[in-house]
Amino acid sequence: MNILMLTQFYPPVIGGVERHVRNLSTKLVALGHQVAVATIWHRGLPESEVDQGVRIYRIRSTVQRARFLFTDTGHFFAPSFPDPELAWALRRIVKAERPEIVHGHNWMVHSFLPLKPWSNAKLVLSVHDHSLICPNGKLIYRDALCTGPGLTKCLSCAGRNYGSAKGAAVLASHYIMGFLERAAVDMFVPVNRYYGEANWLMDGELPVRVISNFLPDDMDLFPGGEHPRMASQLPQGDFMLFVGALARYKGLDTLLQAYAAMKDAPPLVVIGYRTQRHQSNITDLPPRVTVFEDWPHDLVMDAWRRCLFGLVPSLYSDPIPTVALEGMAMGKALIASKIGGLPDLVVDGENGLVVAPGDPVELQHAMERLAADPDLRKRMGEAARRKVVDFQASAVVPRIEALYRELCCRFGASTMTGKLPDAPL
Repeated sequence: MNILMLTQFYPPVIGGVERHVRNLSTKLVALGHQVAVATIWHRGLPESEVDQGVRIYRIRSTVQRARFLFTDTGHFFAPSFPDPELAWALRRIVKAERPEIVHGHNWMVHSFLPLKPWSNAKLVLSVHDHSLICPNGKLIYRDALCTGPGLTKCLSCAGRNYGSAKGAAVLASHYIMGFLERAAVDMFVPVNRYYGEANWLMDGELPVRVISNFLPDDMDLFPGGEHPRMASQLPQGDFMLFVGALARYKGLDTLLQAYAAMKDAPPLVVIGYRTQRHQSNITDLPPRVTVFEDWPHDLVMDAWRRCLFGLVPSLYSDPIPTVALEGMAMGKALIASKIGGLPDLVVDGENGLVVAPGDPVELQHAMERLAADPDLRKRMGEAARRKVVDFQASAVVPRIEALYRELCCRFGASTMTGKLPDAPL
């Protein structure tokens, strides 16, 4: 089967969605499928390459040329409307690859929508966040969990995030594209039921299939030691570990507040990357806290192996964070917020501890409890390793393959031969 993935970022650009798309693409290739990825070009990266059998196309966008639109020119996001250059490049890629399935993962899908009828492909859209109902994708309003969209509130929030003029344009195009998505997508795939309900997909009128994110089966065998000098910066003894965006919505500020109140605590290691918005203050840190930015993945896995336990204190509705799955695969207990998809991963008292989001006192007590009890950490870590089996490629990817085949059979698979008709561009 020929499959085309659409994602605004792809490794080496880091992030949970990016790693998921790469894991899915390489696994599908290993199973005998032809897989290509269309993603946005970023400085220093080749326009095309082959990664473990996956053909990668890095393409430029029209909005990318207007650099003043981006506060972080190291990350060019796909716009909330069909981008002319992205659409034209996708037309060329579709003509070359002839995909039977196009699998979108974010706003890159908007630039494919005008091509969808011409392509003969079935369109799958994975839902990794709140982007179907929220222009910023996080459903955060003024650094707090948003209660839901509303015109006045969304205009204010979009203006705060993007600027007043750009925010109004983003909000309007997002609203219009929402209708087009619901008409064109052949299957929505939220990563858990919570995200399906939060994005208003579970009312029975739209085609929906809940399929979680996953990890490769051999994560516990992931090679380490590729960057020994950087790895030597980790504490030599015990430490607690946070991995993720250096942002308030990830609960980093709450974590630092909770850690500052602990007595005789082991060191806290924070590994992550800066975000455009909602950045945490990492300049005035409590003693024994070390922050490492933009570390390679093998170093992150080294840190998971060596840490006491992991911390996922999100304030927003985290879906199924890859970092949480990686920690579980390494046999580590987790302390996680009771929000979003995290309760699907962490069962309180079984493979970790669950705390109220944004409560530094409860988080402090949970950290103190795990730090003081090695037997509890070991028991919970073993339970975490058993539970993560349900989120491994061998359990999840066959469901994705079955979905692809179902769509092709249900709607009639394209022969993918002969000359494609002229595209509408």
